[in-house]
Amino acid sequence: MKLGKVEFCHFLQLIALFLCFSGMSQAELSRSRSKPYFQSGRSRTKRSWVWNQFFVLEEYMGSDPLYVGKLHSDVDKGDGSIKYILSGEGASSIFIIDENTGDIHATKRLDREEQAYYTLRAQALDRLTNKPVEPESEFVIKIQDINDNEPKFLDGPYTAGVPEMSPVGTSVVQVTATDADDPTYGNSARVVYSILQGQPYFSVEPKTGVIKTALPNMDREAKDQYLLVIQAKDMVGQNGGLSGTTSVTVTLTDVNDNPPRFPRRSYQYNVPESLPMASVVARIKAVDADIGANAEMEYKIVDGDGLGVFKISVDRDTQEGIITIQKDLDFEAKTSYTLRIEAANKDADPRFLSLGPFSDTTTVKIIVEDVDEPPVFSAPLYPMEVSEATQVGNIIGTVAAHDPDSSNSPVRYSIDRNTDLERYFNIDANSGVITTAKSLDRETNAVHNITVLAMESQNPSQVGRGYVAITILDINDNAPEFAMDYETTVCENAQPGQVIQKISAVDKDEPSNGHQFYFSLTTDATNNHNFSLKDNKDNTASILTRRNGFRRQEQSVYYLPVFIVDSGSPSLSSTNTLTIRVCDCDAEGVAQTCNAEAYVLPAGLSTGALIAILACVLTLLVLILLIVTMRRRKKEPLIFDEERDIRENIVRYDDEGGGEEDTEAFDMAALRNLNVIRDTKTRRDVTPEIQFLSRPTFKSIPDNVIFREFIWERLKEADVDPCAPPYDSLQTYAFEGNGSVAESLSSLDSISSNSDQNYDYLSDWGPRFKRLADMYGTGQESLYS
Repeated sequence: MKLGKVEFCHFLQLIALFLCFSGMSQAELSRSRSKPYFQSGRSRTKRSWVWNQFFVLEEYMGSDPLYVGKLHSDVDKGDGSIKYILSGEGASSIFIIDENTGDIHATKRLDREEQAYYTLRAQALDRLTNKPVEPESEFVIKIQDINDNEPKFLDGPYTAGVPEMSPVGTSVVQVTATDADDPTYGNSARVVYSILQGQPYFSVEPKTGVIKTALPNMDREAKDQYLLVIQAKDMVGQNGGLSGTTSVTVTLTDVNDNPPRFPRRSYQYNVPESLPMASVVARIKAVDADIGANAEMEYKIVDGDGLGVFKISVDRDTQEGIITIQKDLDFEAKTSYTLRIEAANKDADPRFLSLGPFSDTTTVKIIVEDVDEPPVFSAPLYPMEVSEATQVGNIIGTVAAHDPDSSNSPVRYSIDRNTDLERYFNIDANSGVITTAKSLDRETNAVHNITVLAMESQNPSQVGRGYVAITILDINDNAPEFAMDYETTVCENAQPGQVIQKISAVDKDEPSNGHQFYFSLTTDATNNHNFSLKDNKDNTASILTRRNGFRRQEQSVYYLPVFIVDSGSPSLSSTNTLTIRVCDCDAEGVAQTCNAEAYVLPAGLSTGALIAILACVLTLLVLILLIVTMRRRKKEPLIFDEERDIRENIVRYDDEGGGEEDTEAFDMAALRNLNVIRDTKTRRDVTPEIQFLSRPTFKSIPDNVIFREFIWERLKEADVDPCAPPYDSLQTYAFEGNGSVAESLSSLDSISSNSDQNYDYLSDWGPRFKRLADMYGTGQESLYS
């Protein structure tokens, strides 16, 4: 019968085990004599039993218990008087002993990888007395290993990386397999490695499991990842050994072995001349097969006529070269630009410089397109000065703008009225000359910032803006006045020459050399005996007393006119009145009270009398309020005009129902009495050119002239009304009178007119309309009924 390799290997193992067991059975009952063993009642020489290790094969799959070994004592004569007892690990559960013969068997399948050996104790007892006849002895049952575990890669599967273009033999990663079999017995745990997949690119060392490159110049751009299958086999790789496999994913990492290259040798872009600065003109990109940091590039303009007009930067996310504008483009000045741009790797690898230059160049041509541009002013800001005393219509300055296009279209000027709401200035549409349109006041507005619009005559949508700052120069047109409202007091016990107030002045003007004020009393107050004024020559003055003893009972308030003159050219002056109150002061000169007191009171008036008088006054006030309230409810005037002319009421019949209670009366006296002085309100946004200080008398003028003049007066007042919108409004005052072209519009005269209207049907409407039928009916019976 011909045996296979595996069966032959197992057969050799069984023979080896059998030889081991034979040797153990010869030695297991050998005794060594030493000290005598004493037993109660008698003495004899000690017998000792010692066993070597028992061996049992793991993974036994037989149906009968596996024989392990035999225990025997010299005391045992074979008559059954001795019994054997087994204790320790696995006793009775795994290992059993025949108490008569001492044979040991294993009842369960054993696994060396779970437990490699068991420690047990054996004892021989007298069956009758149950006393030991031999000392207790300890022995070991060792589980004999077989090759029943394949190698395993506990850390697999593996991933690793190696730089592309690495030389042959570059280490990639080390794999390790473990075998659970006994490494000290046989070759069951001796593992060798081999590569099943991944050749010819990689190899593995059989003993160490180190994976290395096997081919030179592996290019990541051609293939960047490889899948390897590694096998580990025990029994030193011999036939019949067990094996395990794992996978290793190897990725080629990038190196800078590819230079950047532009896909095209030249590019062309068109841009309008109106493109603002910092705008992107174009994006170009050089192609680099590398990735990551190895593909990072730098761009620069190395040549061309647009070096100062354009610049190029890199977009770190896309590695594109971004061309932007540094200066304004002008089609009329230059129509095209040429740039020579270079792209180079940021970090080059010296190992691959021999492959060629790691940079490339291309040409970029930029065509500037013409755009209809708005007019351009010759200066960004026009500063101008004008005196506030200048006359209306005087020239302040001139602005100039031109059309930058080749057509050079004429330009027309205007002022942006949003910057000149008061319309202080005008500009000549053709010449750009700015003049005053109203009187100027520096104290109201010292600087006017206006915007001048320049538009092309051929294309009004093209508008340029210029800025004018007009400074109003000051003149001395404001008189000085008190710096504040002074509350001056003088004590009744004041002494002559005592300073009671220090005054100063302010002036709305701002002279270049500063203010200088001169103070004095007016001519009529110079010789008064109460107070004097001292000019301190520092724009202040002091008010002093000229006598002692002031009495509130004689005069509680004094009014002192102070004359102030400024240093302008010509100088202006004003008279300001200082109010001085006489007060009762304490010892330190602090005013206590300034009210005039009544020192003489009527005799005989008690507190009760004063309360009674006050009550009567309050009663009278209440009665007056009641009378006024009742008259207002009746809508009757408190004073009746018995001579009122009823012809001054125009009754309007334009409402339905209600009768005479629904009519409104219009007082014609307001139209006829035009001599009443009215306060003319001044608009805040429009300075009136004509102030109406008086009204002429129209008593002897015909009515139509009176009303026409009155309407024109009202129209002019509406133009300067501060509450009116900023546009003209026409107020019409019409009335019906003897001079009306339309004559009477009333239907009451229809009976005497030539009207063809027949009102006879009113008599058929019943008694409620009898009166109307009598008035309008034409029948004979209705006229005399």
